Amino acid sequence: MHYSLPMAFRLGLLLALIAAAASATAQTTVVRAQRMLDVQTGRMVAPAAIVVSGATISAINPATLPAGAKVIELGDVTLLPGFIDMHVHILLDAARYRSDIVHESGADAVLRSLAGARKMLLAGFTTVRDLGQLHPTRDLLAVSMARASDAAAIESPRIVASGHAITITGGHIDPEMHARVAPGLFQLGPATGLADGVEEAVKAVRHQIKSGAQVIKISATAGVMSTEETVGAQQMSDAEMKAVVEEAARHGIKVAAHAHGTAGILAAVRAGVASIEHGSLVDDEVIRLMKERGTYLVPTTALTDTLDLSTAPAIVRKKADYVLPLARANLRKSMLAGVKIALGTDAPLVPFGDNAKEFGAMVDRGLSPLESLRAGTRNAADLLGVTDRGELTPGKLADIVAVPGNPLENIRATEKVVFVMKGGQVYRQP
Repeated sequence: MHYSLPMAFRLGLLLALIAAAASATAQTTVVRAQRMLDVQTGRMVAPAAIVVSGATISAINPATLPAGAKVIELGDVTLLPGFIDMHVHILLDAARYRSDIVHESGADAVLRSLAGARKMLLAGFTTVRDLGQLHPTRDLLAVSMARASDAAAIESPRIVASGHAITITGGHIDPEMHARVAPGLFQLGPATGLADGVEEAVKAVRHQIKSGAQVIKISATAGVMSTEETVGAQQMSDAEMKAVVEEAARHGIKVAAHAHGTAGILAAVRAGVASIEHGSLVDDEVIRLMKERGTYLVPTTALTDTLDLSTAPAIVRKKADYVLPLARANLRKSMLAGVKIALGTDAPLVPFGDNAKEFGAMVDRGLSPLESLRAGTRNAADLLGVTDRGELTPGKLADIVAVPGNPLENIRATEKVVFVMKGGQVYRQP
């Protein structure tokens, strides 16, 4: 009896160690392919073997592969970092745009949105930044989806959510302007992003952050898809924008600014926003200041080629006819000048799952395929302010996608993803 307990303890400990070792081996995977793109150097590494331990990359092309590891042979494909889309609206229903705001509960919207989230993940987008729900509930619905994704409860990209975008009364992101309903139908205020004056703008920021927002979005100018008359007029004041940026910075949070018109873009850049979304009417002064400040442009340019506005209100079609051709031309000008670019689609205005069309659209505007791929990987990670993704290097998250052939020769290969791993878990495989 004197030895039975220690012996049992030692035996139990030995079995636990054996189980732990077996578990560790089971969690080690090697992804092999004909080539891999190093997005930092632009060098194509061939062949490629990426060792994944748990949720992270532990080695690239080691001299010997770990014994007992699971090997995934992908053949003639190129391995790339998981794609990052910096401008989506995961809760928006493009097929019922506007009516979904009125006719859905928050719970209904979240459940419907699971399909779109899964489509983006299977298309290789392992991280997305959600820039504002239009649903007027005080709940931050995309924040809830982000938490579910982090817990692996849903098949979804990682979601960096802004909650309610901040806008003036009657501004571009005022839900009543999108839903085309009688003013006063919804109970709106700082908690739902509607803010007039510096005090309310600061309160709106605090409400979003309190409820879990990881980024703040403001509406610096009017827009295309809402029903106000102008597309580019500045809406938030200089003082309101500056107050938002300063308050967010106190919490370590970045600010993204929806901005089409020149004056509003300039005011947002001066206020210190991290990114300009759309940036349709940039001019030389704006470009100079964006380069000087390191402000990113998220151009959302693919939608200018594909957006179907045939059933949109006449005012929306009129604004789009005016601004979208200018947006394409000014994006080329910004790129040639060296403004930092990050990929964003405004999905579902580019349908969920077709997000990779943005890569090709940016190349059409003048970016090289490598620059385009960087915009949707390492540049996007830099704009997010994270260092754990955006490249295939040891220590980074095991967010890996594979595309056929060589995307440096045919950028449209990004639209034909055949393999998706997020955090070491395989979601798509040939």
